[in-house]
Amino acid sequence: MRTSWSCRWGWIRVLRSCIPTVPYTVALLGFVIGGPAIADETSAADTVSAPRGLKPGLVYDSAPFANLRGGVHGGGTYTSNLNLQLNIDAAALFGWPDAIAYLDALWLQGGLPSNFIGDAQGVSNISAPNAVKVYEAWVQKNFLGNRVSLLAGLYDLNSEFYRLQSAGLFLNSSFGIGPEFSQSGVAGPSIFPSTSVGMRIAFKPAEGVVIRAAVLDGVPIDRPNGSHGVFEGGDGALIVSEVAFLDRPQLRTRPTSGRLRLGRQAMLGEYDAKVAVGGWYYSATFDDLSETQPNGHAVRHRGSGGFYVLADQLLYRDPDQSARKLTGFVQAGLGDDRVDRFGAYLGTGLTAVGLFEGRASDELGLGLAYARNGSHYVSAQLIQGSPVAKSEKTIELSYLIPLNAWLALQPDLQYVITPNTTPAIPNALAFQLRIEISF
Repeated sequence: MRTSWSCRWGWIRVLRSCIPTVPYTVALLGFVIGGPAIADETSAADTVSAPRGLKPGLVYDSAPFANLRGGVHGGGTYTSNLNLQLNIDAAALFGWPDAIAYLDALWLQGGLPSNFIGDAQGVSNISAPNAVKVYEAWVQKNFLGNRVSLLAGLYDLNSEFYRLQSAGLFLNSSFGIGPEFSQSGVAGPSIFPSTSVGMRIAFKPAEGVVIRAAVLDGVPIDRPNGSHGVFEGGDGALIVSEVAFLDRPQLRTRPTSGRLRLGRQAMLGEYDAKVAVGGWYYSATFDDLSETQPNGHAVRHRGSGGFYVLADQLLYRDPDQSARKLTGFVQAGLGDDRVDRFGAYLGTGLTAVGLFEGRASDELGLGLAYARNGSHYVSAQLIQGSPVAKSEKTIELSYLIPLNAWLALQPDLQYVITPNTTPAIPNALAFQLRIEISF
C-alpha cells in the first residue's frame, strides 16, 4: 500500500509513523516462512524443506524515507520490494552437469522517494512503480571446466556488468550503474526493475581475467506504454561487453578447477582489486534531443552507445584482524549525449569494514555521484526556456549493520546538490533506514 505525508509534517513524525510497521512486516514474513524468527546460526536450509536440487530464497528490502530539507517538498514515504527466488541445480535434478537455472519474482510496493527530492539519479535503488513481475528467469550452462559460461533468458546485466564490490554498499542508484547507461535507450537497459530477454557469454582465459559479452532486446519486456513485448519491430538489440581484471588472493590455495570458475553463483568470494573496461551499443534508431531537420522533425540517429571504466582497490587491511579493511572505488562513464540526457558520470567512494571494535562485519561508506548533462539536453532545455545547471551531485554517507544471518539495518544520509539539475529546486537532505530480511 502506498503511503505519503503532507510536507507540513516534520521528518521525526514521518519516521515515527514508518518504523512501527517494521515489526509487523518481520512477523508477517516469519509467518509466511512457517515459524518463529530464525536464530543466528540457523540457515534457511534448516527450516525450509525443498526437493534435492531446488533451493528457495526470500529477500525483503524496505526503507522508511524522509526528506529532511529542500527538494521538491518535505515529507516522507515507505518503499519496499520482495524477491521470491528459486535456484535450480540441473545436475542434481536432471543429470545435466555444470548447469543451473534461476527464477526471481519481484513485488514492488510503496512510495517513490525521488518524488520528494526531485533528483534525477535516484536516492533509492529499490524504489520503482508498484508492480508484481518476473524479474529474472534464466538458464546457465558452463563448459571447459567452468572456464566458459553461457546464459540465456530474462537477465539483469548489472548482476555482472558495471559492477563493483565496494560500491555495492551505497543506496543511490548511480553507484550500481551510472546514469549515462542506466538512463539510455528507450526505457533503459536490462536492469532493475525492468529486464530484457537475451544471452550472455563469459570466458576466463586466465585466473584473474574475465571477458563478458551480452546481446539483449533493446527494450525491456515492460514497455513505457504499459504493454509487454519481446524483440518487437524497432526494438533493435543492446550489445554489452566488458573485460575485467581481478585479484583474489584467497583463490591461490584452491585447486585450479576452483580458481577458474565463473558465471552467476560462481561463489568465488571477495576480491582485493578489480579493474574493468566496458562498452554498450543500441542498434535501434533514436531522436536527437535538440537538433531538427528542415521540416521541424528531430534528426534521427542510427545506433547509440557509450563506454565505462571501473576500479576497486583494497587500500588497507589490519594485519591482526583481516576482516578490518578500507577499500576505495572509482567508476566513470561516457554516454551518447545526442540522444540521452547524461553525457558523463563519475562516481567515487571509500568503504571501511570493521571500523569499530566488536563490530567486525559493519560497513561505513562515503561516496560521491556526479552526473553531467549532455550538451544536446542543455540546448533543448534552453530552447524551451527552462533554466538548467550542468550537473547533479549527490554525497552519500551510509552505515550497514548486520544484526544476524538474516537481518541487517542500514541508516543512510544523502545530500543532493541541484536536484534534477534544476536551479529552482533547493539542495536536498534525505534520510532512509534500509531494512533487509533474507532467508
